[in-house]
Amino acid sequence: MDGCAQMCKCFLILFNILFALVGLGLVGLGMWLRFGAETRGFFDIDLNTAQFNIGVMVLVVTGVLMLLVAIIGDCGACNNSKSALGVFSGLLTVLIIIEITAGVMAFMWSDRFDCCGVGGPIEVIVRNTCPKGSFLEQLTYSSCPGAIKDVFNSKAQLVLGGFLGTAGIMTLALVCSCVLQRHVSVSHASPPAYVLLTSPPSAARMI
Repeated sequence: MDGCAQMCKCFLILFNILFALVGLGLVGLGMWLRFGAETRGFFDIDLNTAQFNIGVMVLVVTGVLMLLVAIIGDCGACNNSKSALGVFSGLLTVLIIIEITAGVMAFMWSDRFDCCGVGGPIEVIVRNTCPKGSFLEQLTYSSCPGAIKDVFNSKAQLVLGGFLGTAGIMTLALVCSCVLQRHVSVSHASPPAYVLLTSPPSAARMI
């Protein structure tokens, strides 16, 4: 194995270890949000917590998918398995597309950020009891504090940079996987590196 392929192999192993740790962190966070004492009640009521529940499920599924990709990538890199590296490259390509799409959407829709409200679902019902066009309507306020929206909008470029930076690192891992996969294909297709030593017929007659 030449130097380039060896570097790609080492990078893939390190990348997949970090990728697995991040996946474990996401799974742990999702399980804590699902079964934690502070948030477990959101799954027992059917009010306006559907977005929160879906978010937790997406968090867990994403973490499990990252763990699966990391395991396949490490197996392919450590064992020089062409099939495992091919599956790893395909899954990583899908994750890169999702990563870039999520980052662009978060940046473009940052001004539409909203949440369920400080007072819960009852807040919307109470707000609708205020007469339209009267001074009482001016006393209502946004469901989310303005500070949350301002912070999110001010960090939109940072969020986009984080998504694109992560996608860039994943793209580098994809390139290394393709390089290592090609090296494995070439090494398997090349003839054995040995020379069969035989005595020519003339030499045998001379003896």
